[in-house]
Amino acid sequence: MTYLRKHVKLVTVAVACVAIGAAGSAIATAGAASSTTSTTSTGSSTTANAPRVRKAPPSGAADHPHFLVRALERRAVQANVVVATRSGFANVTIDRGFVQSVSGQQLTIREGTKSATYKTVTLTIPSNAKVRDNRRASTLSSLTAGQRVVVVQVPQRTWVVARTVATP
Repeated sequence: MTYLRKHVKLVTVAVACVAIGAAGSAIATAGAASSTTSTTSTGSSTTANAPRVRKAPPSGAADHPHFLVRALERRAVQANVVVATRSGFANVTIDRGFVQSVSGQQLTIREGTKSATYKTVTLTIPSNAKVRDNRRASTLSSLTAGQRVVVVQVPQRTWVVARTVATP
């Protein structure tokens, strides 16, 4: 049995904790945001600082917990979660961003989005880490600068998942 299958509850709880934390942050940010309304010469009103409106999900999907978890999972940049296990507690760390460089077992990533940087971190990746590059088994040294990357670290295992960013 693989480690991931054996600890699927651990990873699920970690993702749920990340989602709950991000949801709380989003709610706090939305409550703190202020908007002003101005009237144009035609009599219509516009709202400044209004959040972007995304296309509505299928009927009832927005109320489903999986929709909310997936939405937050796509936007998470960095997370440290402590989860309960049968033998105590375990730390799960998730780092997500863009590869800046790879040197031996050192992976430097720029955490954030295409246009904004949260921070730059250098991670030491153990030799037994599972590395995937564009959905194929790979090695750490095959990663190239500019690739999107997600690094998940649990007590006895590390996963590195990278993919090449599509150019428009």
